[in-house]
Amino acid sequence: MALPQALEGALRLPLIGAPMFIVSCPELVIAQCNAGIVGSFPALNARPQEMLSDWLKQIEDETGAYKETHPDEPVAPYAVNQIAHASNPRLFADMETCVKHEVPIIITSLRPPEEIVTAVHAYGGLVFHDVINLRHARKAIEQGVDGIIAVCSGAGGHAGPYNPFALIKEIRREFDGALILSGCITSGGDVLAAQALGADLAYSGTRFIATEEARAAPAYKEMVVSSRAADIVYSSLFTGVHGNYLRGSIENAGMDPDDLPDGDKSTMDFGSGSDLEAKAWKDIWGAGQGVGTIDEILPARELVLRMDREYRETRARLSAA
Repeated sequence: MALPQALEGALRLPLIGAPMFIVSCPELVIAQCNAGIVGSFPALNARPQEMLSDWLKQIEDETGAYKETHPDEPVAPYAVNQIAHASNPRLFADMETCVKHEVPIIITSLRPPEEIVTAVHAYGGLVFHDVINLRHARKAIEQGVDGIIAVCSGAGGHAGPYNPFALIKEIRREFDGALILSGCITSGGDVLAAQALGADLAYSGTRFIATEEARAAPAYKEMVVSSRAADIVYSSLFTGVHGNYLRGSIENAGMDPDDLPDGDKSTMDFGSGSDLEAKAWKDIWGAGQGVGTIDEILPARELVLRMDREYRETRARLSAA
């Protein structure tokens, strides 16, 4: 197990709030970091591109101020997600901005570019890369990433097909860096279970959609609360890459969730198999199979503190047993 030195003493709970397109915003990230978990957001959420620098300054200023006034509390670093794919025309400009601000953690998706690792390591930052299989993990390891995020079956948004018991253990056999588990992490007990499997950190996105700070439509948050695992649909239609989405949002867009065509991976565009106007993430809402245990919308800090209590209670119960 290998927790990066930059995170030692900075976490209340070994957890990263996953970056969610449209949903993640400075207010959510700040609340997560000040509560003691890594908060993150996709660079593409800051629009126009020039707004990215403003977001980073806001996060740095507010977490820095909180740390000064609460010196005895853990305040976690933040992370920015970069989509390393030809469909992202902002990648170079966004990375220039992140390097200028010396963003503590960069989370890369789809391709582990060596140039990003080099740029981030130059100022002492960390690069975590998300993968859905061992082959992708090996490529990222070759590029020198500091952490691997194993996106397992049931995770929200783009997710892989493998059970965490299989994928985590296969990656750990070949990688001694930070290993992060993604997939149905909604409670403190889930975080402890991720560590028991061999992960250093857990990765939770869907649970934070149902928070007050999340920039998701109210109907989206309510659908997360009211849905169950059976309401999650795994499809490649919406972006060309397989992901998990809420059945209700697909139905609201006029489509049959049980009869969706495949998407075109080469374009990474929504609706490659459909001529509807609905857009992925905006109208077709991503969520993981862990929705069945989400029953209410909470402030992000309150949620983190509750998960921390659950984590400690679960550990104590297992130790007693």
